[in-house]
Amino acid sequence: MDENIVWHNYAVDKTKRSELKGHKPCVLWFTGFSGSGKSTVANALEHALQAKGIHTYLLDGDNVRHGLCKDLGFSDEDRVENIRRVGELSKLMVDAGIMVLTAFISPFQAERDMVRNLVASGEFIEVYLDTPLAVCEQRDPKGLYKKARAGEIKHFTGIDSAYEPPISPEICLNTSEQSLEESVQQLIHYLLSKNLIG
Repeated sequence: MDENIVWHNYAVDKTKRSELKGHKPCVLWFTGFSGSGKSTVANALEHALQAKGIHTYLLDGDNVRHGLCKDLGFSDEDRVENIRRVGELSKLMVDAGIMVLTAFISPFQAERDMVRNLVASGEFIEVYLDTPLAVCEQRDPKGLYKKARAGEIKHFTGIDSAYEPPISPEICLNTSEQSLEESVQQLIHYLLSKNLIG
């Protein structure tokens, strides 16, 4: 880093911002195959948290690629950069006192760990959508698996690009076995148990 770039400390910090909002900030990082339910569960959780007065923001993989990451493709290198950018943005939002929900395939453990290391201990909650690939492919909500199987999409996670399941996620959900409401309640229970929300 350039020696002329200096970090500035300000009077209003994360603690003060969190106190104003009445809850603790964190990153709920939803990871899993396409079609596993990441965006659906994150959206339902955000709705439930909003009803409780929690300040949230949902970062969705597709939405972010319309702006912040629109210059990136789906090579392994571009996937790493995609997660790096989202991680840095999430860090800023946590500093702002917000509970951030992110829905990204994020196939590599190293990149998920990188984001974990950007925030304080206990502020990164890895939520693994442990929904079997066969179920995700059967759902195929965007028709992407069909295109990947036909060779129309390259580097598609689970087909011709690897997915590294989380080693020790804070939360595991299987949307093929539990309802959306059950998934949301499991997440709410976890947040309450860690005193992240009241």
